[in-house]
Amino acid sequence: MGFMKLKNRILYPACAVFLSLALNGADRKPNIILIMADDAGWECFGSYGAVDYKTPRLDRLAAEGLQFNHCYSTPLCTPSRVKLMTGQYNFRNYTHFGYLNPRDKTFGHLLQENGYRTAIAGKWQLNGLHNQHPGHLDKTRPLKAGFHESLLWQVTKGKAKRDGGGERYWNAPLEHNGVTISSQTNHGKYGPDLFTDFICDFMERNRQSPFFVYYPMVLVHDVFIPTPDSIGDMSLEDAQVMPKEPHLRKKHFVAMVNYMDKLVGKIVDKVEALGLARDTLILFTADNGTDRKITSNWGGLEFPGGKGGATDLGTHVPLIAYWKGHTPGGAVCEDLIDFTDFYPTLAEAAGIELDVSDPVDGISFLPQLNGEEGNPREWQLNHYQPYWGPEPDQYVRTKRYKLYRDGRFFDVREDLFEKNDLAHATDKRALPAKRKLRALLDLIPPVVPGKGNVETTHRPVYPGIRNLHSDPN
Repeated sequence: MGFMKLKNRILYPACAVFLSLALNGADRKPNIILIMADDAGWECFGSYGAVDYKTPRLDRLAAEGLQFNHCYSTPLCTPSRVKLMTGQYNFRNYTHFGYLNPRDKTFGHLLQENGYRTAIAGKWQLNGLHNQHPGHLDKTRPLKAGFHESLLWQVTKGKAKRDGGGERYWNAPLEHNGVTISSQTNHGKYGPDLFTDFICDFMERNRQSPFFVYYPMVLVHDVFIPTPDSIGDMSLEDAQVMPKEPHLRKKHFVAMVNYMDKLVGKIVDKVEALGLARDTLILFTADNGTDRKITSNWGGLEFPGGKGGATDLGTHVPLIAYWKGHTPGGAVCEDLIDFTDFYPTLAEAAGIELDVSDPVDGISFLPQLNGEEGNPREWQLNHYQPYWGPEPDQYVRTKRYKLYRDGRFFDVREDLFEKNDLAHATDKRALPAKRKLRALLDLIPPVVPGKGNVETTHRPVYPGIRNLHSDPN
């Protein structure tokens, strides 16, 4: 495992000084807050080297907590969300864009069944509206997914205003515990503020019990429009229209990143005000890379957003963890983290022993949160079958080397943009990694060729494949 210094941060060696989050005989289980930004790669955050954006609250969270430098999602929202919530690789259970199979066990179920009060706020988009699945108009689907309370956008309403839908920002149509709140009711209100206030209120009301908050934010997904801090004298009507000019879109995107950071800070401040900082694990990540309409300055490079593609531009996301008195303050961890790892990490933090109803794909990174060595994964899998828009792709990677199903092979540490294919190289350092990654790919079902769409009938899943975290040889 790698802990290291970054700039003026402190190095904490692997040790047992930091108490386990799953304390034996503890009076109460820790609260858990999982915040996930929408469409924001690691280049958008100051602690990761951002130039264009100001994220002081997240930077402070990293400076006082733990930053992971190698966390990877899928390149698109729904596959990432399904993977995160169920702890399973996408070849096991992902079948449709905008859909979470209601039969799947989520981390909401896991924590709810073990004494937690649970809440979800922000973006849902998992009822199956895109394909009009049976039950896609069920307003209680989020509650059935393991959450006692919810305030969400796009449960049974899409973006079409004629059907009572609309966008997620100004005048957002929302659904609260299965009850519709119309755009007219929310006129002049900003959706992200409503979600954040809901979460703060939930924590206030449940501060005596262990609680789990899952906040899949709507920020910073397009449309790129002003926030309450940047709207100025612009009319509300004009503020809801995304400009065509690239420089204005970027201006609004920067403001949205900055506002997202402010809202994270508001939640952290509420935890502190309630006196729960030592009882609350806060995790922040993002569902995929930045929108392709946005280019950022990072590391002296012009860095195009890579959402939808399987390079690091689409899959490398931030992960910042903070739990006062537990996370090693100011440390940076170089271990690989996959989205399947969150489920077992939350379970171990809550002192829950997983059983046959739980997934087998993730590896808990709870020890790393305690400054200990743990059992870091040697490889990360991206089985990317979106069934919407982008082409499918599949790779297995280490921190340095990345092998695609079709044979493309890259040293990502030296070739971030994947311009130099090493498929036929004879580098003695790379060949052992390539052989091991190929052996892993041979154990994994391939993606189905072609983009796929609503009419696609062949959508195979492979739930019975064994745990792959053992030597394939």
